[in-house]
Amino acid sequence: MRILSYLLSIVIANVITAALAPLQFGIFIVPMGTFFVGATFIFRDLVQNQIGRNRTYLVIAAALILSAIVSFILGDTLMIVAASALSFALSETADTEIYSRLKLPMAWRVFYSGTVGGLLDSAVFVIVGLSPLGAGFLPWAAVPAAIVGQVIVKTTLQLIGALILSRTRFLRNEDPYYTTTAN
Repeated sequence: MRILSYLLSIVIANVITAALAPLQFGIFIVPMGTFFVGATFIFRDLVQNQIGRNRTYLVIAAALILSAIVSFILGDTLMIVAASALSFALSETADTEIYSRLKLPMAWRVFYSGTVGGLLDSAVFVIVGLSPLGAGFLPWAAVPAAIVGQVIVKTTLQLIGALILSRTRFLRNEDPYYTTTAN
């Protein structure tokens, strides 16, 4: 079920991004799929808890291929598909490795690894895919606001997810770093 949730969140993020106009708040422009991208990091951590780090990389590879196919089918240019694949590979790898190495309760590992993953995902995708370096959808002047807007959303989602996980008794039983004084 965790693997399915992870894969579905990736497909939903692609579909929502293609179907809905970006959210604009102040100077920030955030693709609507960003709300689901933040959840993918949490689901990936849950997958890793269930099947281990090495097998998680197989799921990440399958997810990357699935994401690229869905993105291409939805009409994204090859540059956008490639930027998405690159940002996905880098951010999911960072999330996996950070999550694996932290010796903290699960909720904190989810928050820290997902925050770094979200930052990498946002920066790489916006710079490689959307800036004049990539597809040219955004001028250089808009790139920082696009990155920061996505990071705000993804970090907020990581925090909410971590708070929910810290209160979930089911996950406490499978978290070797959980202690009753951690929450």
